[in-house]
Amino acid sequence: MAIRVQATPFDPGAEVNAMHAANVGVGAVVSFVGYVRDFNDGLDVAGMFLEHYPGMTEKALGKIATEAEQRWPLLKLEVLHRIGALEPGEPIVFVGAASAHRQAAFDACAFVMDYLKTRAPFWKKENTNDGAHWVEGRDSDHAAADRWKQ
Repeated sequence: MAIRVQATPFDPGAEVNAMHAANVGVGAVVSFVGYVRDFNDGLDVAGMFLEHYPGMTEKALGKIATEAEQRWPLLKLEVLHRIGALEPGEPIVFVGAASAHRQAAFDACAFVMDYLKTRAPFWKKENTNDGAHWVEGRDSDHAAADRWKQ
C-alpha cells in the first residue's frame, strides 16, 4: 500500500504502469483519476485550492486503504491526492488497485473512491465567476459509500 499527499503534479499513466511493473503476478490494474473541472453547479471554475491536516490526512487515507486490503485480495494499492492550488484539467486524485483478478481490483478501487469522498479530511475551495467558496459534500457521495457498510 502506498499513500501520498502532495502538491506536485503527477502522471496518471506512469502511476498505472508502475503498479504493474512492481509485480508480474498482477492480472488487473483498475484505476481512477479525478480531474479538476472548469465548471461546477452551473458556475465556471477558474481553479481550486485543497487544504488538509498533515498527518491526519495520511492516517485517514491509510485506514481506508487498510480496509480495502482486508476486504479484497490485492497485490498493490495506491492512493495519491493533490493539495494546494490546482487548475482545471489537472489530475487531483489517483486510486489504483492491483490484483490477480479484475473483480477484486474493480471493487477495491470503487470502495476507496467512495470512502475518499466521505471520510478523507480534505477541504476544497473553488474559485468561480461568483467568487471563492468551499465545496460541500454531496448526498450522492454518502449514498455511494453506504453500499459498502457491513
